[in-house]
Amino acid sequence: MKVLMVCLGNICRSPLAHGILEKMIIENQLDWEVDSCGTSGFHNGELPDSRSIEVADKNGIDIKGQRSRQLIAEDIDAFDLIIAMDQSNYNDIRRMAQVDQHDKIEMLLNYSFPGQNRKVPDPYYDGGFERVYDMIYDACAKLLEAHN
Repeated sequence: MKVLMVCLGNICRSPLAHGILEKMIIENQLDWEVDSCGTSGFHNGELPDSRSIEVADKNGIDIKGQRSRQLIAEDIDAFDLIIAMDQSNYNDIRRMAQVDQHDKIEMLLNYSFPGQNRKVPDPYYDGGFERVYDMIYDACAKLLEAHN
């Protein structure tokens, strides 16, 4: 299984989701891959936000090896599951995807709150990185259960 975590800039939410799921994959010895990207290229090549790095570090996850990159059409072909952090990201991914690829695009928090299409809040301006980490962690654990 190849999973792609997607947010807007690929510096706050999707790097955390990438790191969290990667740790869970290793701990469960799964033959899965995970990556992350953003629907925009605002931060291409940059490290994750220092606050994401800090909250990940506090939870035993190192995301400093990640670099921001923008979603490309080839990603939609290459990944089995594409996970959006909010409705705007979800809509952007669907617009880029072929109709027969729409079923592989999902909202992350639907794993915690089925069918509610809740967004993972973007902590870039408003903070709340710890709360966002907890939300993502819970949803990733449920994603793993759902697909394992």
